[in-house]
Amino acid sequence: MANRGEVSSGDDDGVEVVRRFNRSYTQRVGALEDSFLGTGMPLGTARLLFEIGTEPGTTRDLRARLGLDSGYLSRLLRRLEADGLVAVVPDADDRRRRRVDLTAAGRRAWDDLERRSVDRARELVAPLTARQRGRLAAALAEADLLVRAATVTLERVDPWSELARRAVAAYVAELDERFPGGFDPGPSPAPGERDPEDARLAPPSGAFVVATSDGEPVACGGVRTLSDGAPDGARGSVGEIKRMWVHPGWRGAGLGSRLLRHLEGVSRDLGHREVRLDTNGTLAEAVAMYERAGYRRIARYNDNPYAEHFFAKRLA
Repeated sequence: MANRGEVSSGDDDGVEVVRRFNRSYTQRVGALEDSFLGTGMPLGTARLLFEIGTEPGTTRDLRARLGLDSGYLSRLLRRLEADGLVAVVPDADDRRRRRVDLTAAGRRAWDDLERRSVDRARELVAPLTARQRGRLAAALAEADLLVRAATVTLERVDPWSELARRAVAAYVAELDERFPGGFDPGPSPAPGERDPEDARLAPPSGAFVVATSDGEPVACGGVRTLSDGAPDGARGSVGEIKRMWVHPGWRGAGLGSRLLRHLEGVSRDLGHREVRLDTNGTLAEAVAMYERAGYRRIARYNDNPYAEHFFAKRLA
């Protein structure tokens, strides 16, 4: 550990800055105390109580949101149950799962935790001028976004999975909001049937990727194999990126560029020598990102009625 005030060689990549901030902030917000904010609970237990009060759910939901292993979560829940603050019962939708909710006493404890947390934050910023508080708020918002972006996980998933459906639903909803006249994704499959378009984003000729943060989808994109072949005539050597979406709250943190690079890697893994994509002119930020990433404009290659710009990139 570097001595106070020292700057190590790690500062070049931000590591020492993060470590220094962690040491300073955990001390000042009371994370080192056995009784966090004077609540009688350590930080881990108090944070779990806060999470349950903010968004009740199943134990699986809580594990995903907080990144906790099942054993540690169970120990924390047992303490909250013993204190009469939470109730853990079988989930009505799936009795194999357990749902966690606050009790009346738990709601009072949650309100107290909220009040104490607000008071501590006010104490921290009180010595600052209004201008300094504005700078601090902007800096912490940017830091929070970048730290969360660094911890996002990219995972190939079944395009028919619940996670994929949630991500695609958000993608469709945004296009419907942003496109003049709305967006029609086409007819829905009959009950019990699977969308044939999803099948093209599944192995062996395709793949679908979802980016998650705290268990929630924040970006997605798929790759599928085109059947018209590459310019050299090698059938199946051209891929296409589809359904690429990044949550509006995550834009500006580089997640879109990271996802695009990841999808290019997926395309290479599928044996593609070139990858194509299309987009609508309304999505100006997407067009700019593709151009920065080395995509070149090409002629229309499909009959997508919403597509106005077409791009391709040779893969190394």
